[in-house]
Amino acid sequence: MLFGALYYYSSLLNPLSGEQIFGWRMLLTFPAMTAFLWLSKDWALVSDVWRRLRTQRQLLIALPLSSCLLAVQLWLFMWAPLHGKALDVSLGYFMLPLSMVLIGRFLYGERLSPLQTIAVGLACLGIAHELWRVNSFSWASLLVCLGYPYYFVLRKKIQTDHLGGLWFDMLLMQPVAIVFAIDLDAQFVQIYADNPKLYALVPLLGAISASALIAYIASSKLLPFGLFGLLGYVEPVLLVFVALALGEAIAPSQWMTYLPVWAAVLCLVADGWRITRARSGS
Repeated sequence: MLFGALYYYSSLLNPLSGEQIFGWRMLLTFPAMTAFLWLSKDWALVSDVWRRLRTQRQLLIALPLSSCLLAVQLWLFMWAPLHGKALDVSLGYFMLPLSMVLIGRFLYGERLSPLQTIAVGLACLGIAHELWRVNSFSWASLLVCLGYPYYFVLRKKIQTDHLGGLWFDMLLMQPVAIVFAIDLDAQFVQIYADNPKLYALVPLLGAISASALIAYIASSKLLPFGLFGLLGYVEPVLLVFVALALGEAIAPSQWMTYLPVWAAVLCLVADGWRITRARSGS
């Protein structure tokens, strides 16, 4: 719910650009995440990555690359609602689990269940219709459904797929976040002088972002893994609602793109529910 609220919230921060909003979000979220790791006694994960940096020189290249991959996604999340791309990004989030299933199959040799196979077929149908309709596919959708998996694969490969790795990703974003937040070319001082509401709205942006991240991390520890994964499908649904609330609309010719993809997601939800019940029964 908080991530959905954050998606809409960027539309309230006019005249700030998507880059400025991204910058402030990172600057205000990072201290909250640091405090949470310290209080939850997960700081050892950060220390472990720091120790590895001294001996594993490849991390000096891999960690900045990981941070850049995540930064692009977080920027797009703040930029899309301001530029009429909210629906495209929400479609990317719907397609993300499907691309993860395919990566698991072809990169890690995981076998597809019957429902997962049906889901992949339905998603391919929706994608094929979109390619037939406009002879292309939204770059925003592709960036989400293809960019995030590469980020996850990289983190798994360099063994930073935990909170300590995420902390380093956000740490390395801070210089860019400062440049984006204090955009001197955009007459930083004058914007705030003309829009005093921003003095209250920008800190609230940080509060929402930090609360969403902390709730996400806490739920990953408190909930059964299967249920936690299934609840992840709620976010793209909320993003569609936000996109519609911001004035975007699904054209009649686009329904044959969205309906098969949504049906594919329902198949994955059903399959995840089946696996969760089987594990709880055992």
